[in-house]
Amino acid sequence: MSGAVGNAAGPLARIGGMSAAIALPVGIFALFVLMVLPIPTMLLDMFFVLNIAVTVAVLMVALNARQPLDFSSFPSVLLFATLLRLALNVASTRIVLVNGHEGGAAAGEIIQSFGEFLVGGNFAVGLFVFTILLIINMIVITKGAGRVSEVSARFVLDALPGKQMAIDADIAAGLVTSEEAKARRSEVTVEADFYGSMDGASKFVKGDAIAALLILGVNIIAGFALGMVSHGLTAAEAGELYITLAVGDALVAQVPALLLSIAAAAIVTRVSDKRDLAGQIGGQFSDPRGWLPVALILAAIGTVPAMPQMIFLPAAGIAGAIWWNLRERANAPAAPEPVVDETPPDHIAMNDVSDQTLVTIELGYSLVHLVDKAKEAPLLTRITGIRKQLSREFGFVLPQFRIRDSLDLGPQDYSVLLGGVSLAQGKVRPDRVLAIDAGDVAQGHGLTGEATRDPSFDCPALWIEPRERDHAIAEGFLTVDPSTVIATHANQVLLSHAQDLLGPQEVRELLDALKESAPSLVETVHPEPLSLAAITRIFRALIADGIGLGHPQTVLTSLALALQRTQDFDALVDAVRADMGAKLIARVCEPGARLKVATLDANLEAAILGSVPDPSTGLPLVEPDCASMIVEALNTVLEAEGDAIALIVQPPARRPLANLLRQRVPRCLVLSISELPTTQPVEVVSVIGAQDAPEAPSDTQPNLADESADAGAIAA
Repeated sequence: MSGAVGNAAGPLARIGGMSAAIALPVGIFALFVLMVLPIPTMLLDMFFVLNIAVTVAVLMVALNARQPLDFSSFPSVLLFATLLRLALNVASTRIVLVNGHEGGAAAGEIIQSFGEFLVGGNFAVGLFVFTILLIINMIVITKGAGRVSEVSARFVLDALPGKQMAIDADIAAGLVTSEEAKARRSEVTVEADFYGSMDGASKFVKGDAIAALLILGVNIIAGFALGMVSHGLTAAEAGELYITLAVGDALVAQVPALLLSIAAAAIVTRVSDKRDLAGQIGGQFSDPRGWLPVALILAAIGTVPAMPQMIFLPAAGIAGAIWWNLRERANAPAAPEPVVDETPPDHIAMNDVSDQTLVTIELGYSLVHLVDKAKEAPLLTRITGIRKQLSREFGFVLPQFRIRDSLDLGPQDYSVLLGGVSLAQGKVRPDRVLAIDAGDVAQGHGLTGEATRDPSFDCPALWIEPRERDHAIAEGFLTVDPSTVIATHANQVLLSHAQDLLGPQEVRELLDALKESAPSLVETVHPEPLSLAAITRIFRALIADGIGLGHPQTVLTSLALALQRTQDFDALVDAVRADMGAKLIARVCEPGARLKVATLDANLEAAILGSVPDPSTGLPLVEPDCASMIVEALNTVLEAEGDAIALIVQPPARRPLANLLRQRVPRCLVLSISELPTTQPVEVVSVIGAQDAPEAPSDTQPNLADESADAGAIAA
């Protein structure tokens, strides 16, 4: 079917193009017929109206053109419009001379109206009006437009070789393609042809004005002669009839000629701009600074007693109103431009398939109101506070969190995701308050509610009505709203995965900020000998071990000193930890207090160090039975002591034991002997594995016994 439509459209397009091609020759032939053959007065009136309509249309196109080349056919249009007017002059002259003795209506209603109404029937006034219009057209408009056309054509032709060379240079430099260069060459050629044609076309307007003057003289002289000789009229009667008709005919032709001259002047004086002429002039007159002086000067003139105050003072008020309006418009905030989506429907952007947010909190649809700004968005406020708190604790700016709804969750469920992986989930009651039993609630408190457990610290809790909040506080409960429950849970989850929040971008920002206060320190570490990726890896390991970057100068100083001895990753981390030992101990022990420590039996520690290493990390693997025994023993010690303790081990055993206890016994700090400050007082509260330690391999036992001497010293 498409082929049939294309075949059918071809002949129609050819017929349309053929009609447009025939219309112009037919129109020119009609002009010659109009000059030679007599036509009825009704048809002459119709051609006069057509002439005025064409002239007004040409003027409107000229005024609305954004640049002269937008109306590049104007020279040809000017030629044909001039021919039409001259043909009408010839036809109207024939009718005036042949039928003028019959009265004004014999030459047509258009000529009669211009001769009687516009000049009041006084042919002397008509002659003066015609003379003034002729002077304005010839001396002012036509002469000025011709001079502008001549100068413009000269400058355009002089600049033509330079423009051609610029196009050739852009092609050689690869700045434009051959198609673009061809289009630019065509534009330059059209511009030169246009101004050259306008220089000659302005002579049409001048010649038309001269022809109108001559035709007026012919009509007056011939009318006198024919009226008195052929029709027996007196001189007064011939003058009144024929001069009135001749002046009306001249004015009918002169008014469109004046409009056409204005169009020609507007075209040649046009400056290329994105706006049309009205928009360009209006935009440049919209500066309020130009209208206040106008208002003041008009007001000053209006105060002069001899001046017509009823004219000047209202004009001053109008100018002042324009100034005020323009000033208010200039001070008003600009309205945002409408964004037009031009993306094709089959386009897939990277944002459509990739989530650039590291931390995401998903909510069920019943919890969406917690992030509604109309309801003060309590969850947004809590999350912002957590982000600031964690940033201060970790020492780097955490990336933005994203909160979104999810249809995959239950209506009251939420989930905390890190890198697209869900780390924790929970459920809250959006219309309730969570009352948490932190250990201070007495038995028989009488508070009723939906039993649950606090998702952050796994404490027993109740979901209660908001009106029972005061009762719960009085009974010793800790009450929190649902947004605080979600925020606190997210805080705990992110604290346990702090190292995963640090990336090269955050490290780069930290180093750039440190360069302002300690540029030499940064230069000793980065970019040599450590790259950005290497520093990021070390910082992540330190954060995982509890060493924040809130004071990066101290950490970098320790790292710079360690780099003088080694560049091994594990050795660098251990060296920085040894320097930061006091900071690590401060997590579980107040300044000046005795540190409660636990140690491993020498045989147990030797057995751990002598176990099979992990192929991926090279660290010793702790056997499951041994790991369960250590975890159980440490939990027993923690229950007995009630406070956090530190497990002191040999440096090679610290890393595997820290990985084992980080999640299972989070209140136990694993330290190596080298990380314990010499001035820190300690209290050994337990030696783990003293009774049930397995036998160590014989080939490693002597050396490990020597290495465990320091542990014995601590116990002593």
